[in-house]
Amino acid sequence: MQQPTNEGRRDAAQDAQWSRPECQAWMGTLLLGTGLLYCARASMPVCTASMSQDFGWNKKEAGIVLSSFFWGYCLTQVVGGHLGDRIGGEKVILLSASAWGLITAATPLLARLGSAHLVVMTSSRVLTGLLQGVYFPALTSLLSQKVRTSERAFVYSTVGAGSQFGTLLTGAAGSLLLDWYGWPSVFYFSGGLTLLWACYVYRYLLSEKDLILALGVLVQGLPVSRHTKVPWRQLFQKASVWAAIASQLSSACSFFILLSWLPTFFKETFPSSKGWVFNVVPWLVAIPASMFSGFLSDWLINQGYRTITVRKFMQVMGLGLSSIFALCLGHTSSFCKSVVFASASIGLQTFNHSGISVNIQDLAPSCAGFLFGVANTAGALAGVVGVCLGGYLTETAGSWTPVFNLVAVVSSLGLGAFLVFGEAQRVDLSPARQDL
Repeated sequence: MQQPTNEGRRDAAQDAQWSRPECQAWMGTLLLGTGLLYCARASMPVCTASMSQDFGWNKKEAGIVLSSFFWGYCLTQVVGGHLGDRIGGEKVILLSASAWGLITAATPLLARLGSAHLVVMTSSRVLTGLLQGVYFPALTSLLSQKVRTSERAFVYSTVGAGSQFGTLLTGAAGSLLLDWYGWPSVFYFSGGLTLLWACYVYRYLLSEKDLILALGVLVQGLPVSRHTKVPWRQLFQKASVWAAIASQLSSACSFFILLSWLPTFFKETFPSSKGWVFNVVPWLVAIPASMFSGFLSDWLINQGYRTITVRKFMQVMGLGLSSIFALCLGHTSSFCKSVVFASASIGLQTFNHSGISVNIQDLAPSCAGFLFGVANTAGALAGVVGVCLGGYLTETAGSWTPVFNLVAVVSSLGLGAFLVFGEAQRVDLSPARQDL
């Protein structure tokens, strides 16, 4: 059978892309979905100090619970990306969101089952990680297929801003709920909102027939028409692919460490401070920073700057400059300065959305979900080690400085690899490539 030409593939891809109204509707929906994903994910870090008091956990045990999310998270990245490439990322996202929303809402009930609280909460977080692990690879697959290249950085960074929005929502509403009704209310809040969002997507944005087909593929392994072969050898022979993986690893690990430990850092270092300040301000700064990074990235490319130059600039901001502010956190005793440094570090990390996250789509748009899954698996594994190591270093050294030093070292290694080996040439099709 005659294979389609590259021109035919491009025409088919353009036909499958969203119109502008569709893109706007999905961008807003996915922004909210990403926010709810992080709303559920951040519930445990916000509640860890209170839960530790209730259940008698020390720092190492709290670190086990916090890091256990990533044990599950790292196992479904590649699966989520491949399923997104195969059956459509929007369907994978809906099915997973329904499941993790239910688990999150049920967390307080699970915590009261028996006396082995540490085991039950660890298992619950592993399961939540398994369910959420498919989200970003499926999202990357979806956007690489549906969004025009010239708009991809802005759309991805806008949707990615949901991670800060969700953390902000949990930090603000969660802090109030924590004070008023106790830690179980935080899980009821985030889980319930996720279930409402899933109902909306199912009713208004997805075809029931397509969703049933997707369920059939998952349950029975039914064949689908889409060509899904992944050029494994072709991808992993390229230094640019390994540079992308290394950079994603470092950015994910650094972000996970800060996400997991910043609430406890502020609560212990400044016990008289208000939780809504340090749980809200950094993420409030990060939302416009993420959207600005996407706008700036697309604008620079439209002005004629090479794509890879723009991607590397974004990584210098997202990994380089952000790590400097993280280092400053370990060397100040001022609450105001700590909030400023945390806000700057978290805000600058959002530039990674317009750097490495979009670079993976530059390299392999036909299997971007799969490749992002591989890269994010590495990041999740590093997150397990980094979050656990953060708890160990804090407990052993009696200081938070080693945690922020760890963030800086990990970020610097990833940035160096991307600056030296990063490219934006397609590596998933024929040898004839266009230098971007």
